[in-house]
Amino acid sequence: MKGGGVENPAFETPSSDFGQQYHAGPAGAGAGGAAPAGPDPCPEEGPCGWGPCTPRVLQLCNNSEGYLAAYSLLAMFQGIVVNGLININISTIEKRYELSSSLSGLISASYDIAFCLLSLFVSYIGERGHKPRWLAFSAFMLGLGSLIFSLPHFSSGKYQYGSNIEETCQTAETTFANATCSASTNSPLRKYLYVFILGQLLLGVGGTPLYTLGTAFIDDSVPKHKSSLYIGVGHAMSLLGPAIGYVLGGQLLQIYIDIQIPKRQDRTYTKLDQDDPRWLGAWWIGFLACFFAIWLLIIPFSCFPRHLPGTAKIQAEKIPETHHDGGQVLVQTSNFGQSFKDFPMSLLILLRNPVLMSLIVASSSEALVATGFATFLPKYIENQFGKSASFSATLGGLVLIPGAALGQVLSGFLVSKRKMDCRGIIKFTISTSTVALILNSVFLFAKCGNEPFAGVSETYNGTGTLYNLTAPCNANCRCLRSLYYPVCGSDEVQYFSPCFAGCASYLFNNMKKTYHNCSCIGKPKRGSGSEDVVYEAIPGKCPTRCNLLPVFLTFFFFAIVFTFMATTPTTVAILRCVPDKQRSFALGVQLLFLRILGTIPGPILFGVAIDNSCTLWDINECETKGVCWVYDNKRMAYLLMGISAACKIVTIIFVVMAVYFYKPPPLTRALPQKASEKIPVIH
Repeated sequence: MKGGGVENPAFETPSSDFGQQYHAGPAGAGAGGAAPAGPDPCPEEGPCGWGPCTPRVLQLCNNSEGYLAAYSLLAMFQGIVVNGLININISTIEKRYELSSSLSGLISASYDIAFCLLSLFVSYIGERGHKPRWLAFSAFMLGLGSLIFSLPHFSSGKYQYGSNIEETCQTAETTFANATCSASTNSPLRKYLYVFILGQLLLGVGGTPLYTLGTAFIDDSVPKHKSSLYIGVGHAMSLLGPAIGYVLGGQLLQIYIDIQIPKRQDRTYTKLDQDDPRWLGAWWIGFLACFFAIWLLIIPFSCFPRHLPGTAKIQAEKIPETHHDGGQVLVQTSNFGQSFKDFPMSLLILLRNPVLMSLIVASSSEALVATGFATFLPKYIENQFGKSASFSATLGGLVLIPGAALGQVLSGFLVSKRKMDCRGIIKFTISTSTVALILNSVFLFAKCGNEPFAGVSETYNGTGTLYNLTAPCNANCRCLRSLYYPVCGSDEVQYFSPCFAGCASYLFNNMKKTYHNCSCIGKPKRGSGSEDVVYEAIPGKCPTRCNLLPVFLTFFFFAIVFTFMATTPTTVAILRCVPDKQRSFALGVQLLFLRILGTIPGPILFGVAIDNSCTLWDINECETKGVCWVYDNKRMAYLLMGISAACKIVTIIFVVMAVYFYKPPPLTRALPQKASEKIPVIH
């Protein structure tokens, strides 16, 4: 350091790793600020390699940029699997393994359950350990979890989409092999739920070091004015992963689940297409590919040294902004935190920090909404606007991921450019959360009503009753409610299947299948272009007449941008408001509460809300409830709007509380804060 001023200050005083090796803080910092003992202030700043093998070419990556590149790749692949492929394929997995939205929400939450169980211990122990090697372990577990998540496909047999069941109305004498109730009321496919949960638990184990120790290592290795930008880039790359996952998963869903579509036994099958609700895509391919890619990342993380070259100098130039309430005196002692017996006291000190806890509750509330929408936004678009599963997943990814990544990078850039202090950062999150709350009102006006559905939203030409698929016109058809194959009648009403529409025959005209002699379908509506055809239906859902999808996507995109503009500043504020020895541990505590209060209940709560808006469940011959086929669109929109708005109000309240409670170190409030006059501060 030359010229008496610190040109590139970083967050705080040295971390606990340097507490034993490099006791000197900034000049004059603390009563015991002394020069480092010995000629090598940080003996563990070593070359990049494996033991004595340190190739010269690897030293080009032995810096913060090289580490950020490796960290970003691992975060990206973690995002591809956990927040991309799983979310985009959750609807397909529901149908394939006959799971409700509540159970699929449990699968999504299992990742966070593992995170909760390990985050405190990993962040506390890893603070004193070799952080890059912890990330090598992270890569190993993420790859293993991805592999296990794909295994159910290989052991569950070929997908049977029910094509051998007669889909048209039959005479009373006809019998079906599938029409009787099986002795078992529970499908054996549901047992694979536990395999998915195991895969998610392993993914959670792998993700724990990544977002605690990995983020803290960035903060250790770069100057203060760069830290928020580096963390923002790392977080943005973690969001690029879901973008790739959504696009990749959407493309893979266009491939049949078993690659080759089977024929009927009578060789007169109709080839399934993506508009057929029985279509399931190849959800498993992406997980298998990521397994190999993630394990390759074990190599770079295993060669990084314990600390990057130049870390000791950067640590020596850091200025503390710790919340000053007197509770950090014990933490500053040289021996504190060196043994596991200090764990309870270290945890208590963080829990008694009102600024930290306020920021944690605020981020947890935002995480609940973000995780819920990340899991179920494709399903919302699919049902609300009548789009296919693959197209809805692609749209969801194009809105969620770029919006979240833009919010992360933009906020990191603004905080770095404006050189905001801790209080300014917290105030910044108040403004972004308020704008996100206003934009959240899109659910009130950009929603669609349900298209007419016989037996659900309207009767069969005045006969039958609502919420009853059976009417006098199809009572003798012996239709199976377990065979969902919607058709659109010439009367612009949707029917559950050709059988429930009373259709007795079908023809192929120019490779297009049409149904005829349909006793339940009324006369064509005027202007429909089909007045010359009586009692006709075509496969697929009736096209929606709602054109609000572009409006919804536009408003929701900006709501996501402003929501995620609070994420990076919140992480930076947490790192600044706690004692320097507890930064990794503080992130572990944050992520523990973020999971318990946010990402675990988020998918479950959203799944329950969506299930609560269901108007037509899949009920087989044994009266066992399966997946939901039809939802009340308006009810779904209002429920999700209510959950989202309530969480954002909670976020704003607790961020305001954080501003109120924050007290900077005494001398920080009196000293000049110009960029060229950074003066070291005593706690």
